[in-house]
Amino acid sequence: MNNSNTDKAECEHNNLKLVGGYYVCQNCGLIDKEQIAFEKVSSPDFYSESQLDYERKIRIGDSRATQDPKTKARFEQIKTLSKWFRDSQSSFTEQKKTISMLKSYGIGLNIDKTKYNEIKDKYLKYNKYHRQTYENMVIIFLAIIWMEIKETTNVRIEDFIKACKELGHKINKKMLNNAMLKVKRTEKRLKGYKNATNLEEDIKNKIKILFQKDLNNIKFERVDQHFSSKSDYTKLKLELQLLAAKILQKISYEQIQNLNYKAFTAGLIYYIGQTLDNRKIFTQSIVEQTSRFSSTTIRKKYHVLVNILGDPSDSNL
Repeated sequence: MNNSNTDKAECEHNNLKLVGGYYVCQNCGLIDKEQIAFEKVSSPDFYSESQLDYERKIRIGDSRATQDPKTKARFEQIKTLSKWFRDSQSSFTEQKKTISMLKSYGIGLNIDKTKYNEIKDKYLKYNKYHRQTYENMVIIFLAIIWMEIKETTNVRIEDFIKACKELGHKINKKMLNNAMLKVKRTEKRLKGYKNATNLEEDIKNKIKILFQKDLNNIKFERVDQHFSSKSDYTKLKLELQLLAAKILQKISYEQIQNLNYKAFTAGLIYYIGQTLDNRKIFTQSIVEQTSRFSSTTIRKKYHVLVNILGDPSDSNL
């Protein structure tokens, strides 16, 4: 037995053969436990071919796939997805490009530098905690855009969705609303809940700003027949702004929290116009042309104010 061990020690184990998953020296019978092999299992032909042939088949398969329109479109989406994630942390190029294309459709998106930064901040915060599929992240981004502009734009949500579809995004009103809810939930989780007093103050401040802006859109030339000078018109607009602030103090948070603030402001201008001695100064037609809301919408918001405050000709404002 000692001679056997000596032979094994002197053997260089050059004649190895795979036996039962182990390499066994055919000269001395030593099992090399450090080189464990796996028995081949029956598999498709290309697994038994050379690596070059396997890679060639992969290239041919990829080439055929990219010639299929649906597969090619999906490949492009995957590429775009990687760009969106990469750019969202750096230049924000792809997202900015989408905003520019939406603007090019002429739907009146009012996105200045401040709003652009707010859109970017919201998207980055959401993307940090909820990175999902390309389609979902695009819808989230479009929802954030709409959330930022819906209070100050004259564009209807249907027109916004139509423009998004023309850009190739699969989206509808329900998807957009669900995406906005997701963003709001994330913001509440990150920032905490604001109390009703702060929310009411924020909403009313927005209405005051919009009221002043829309009022200034009614140029003196439209109503000059009712004034002796331009300074009289300027004085009246200041008085109307003070009256609007007084009216807003009488309106509770619950009565305005779910309103479209832009449309509500258009109705407020018309309502206040009806409190003047000369009700023909701010007619429904003038408010419609300057605010770009339909007469039906303005009338609805006017009646909301009537239900809250009473008839403008009778109420003591």
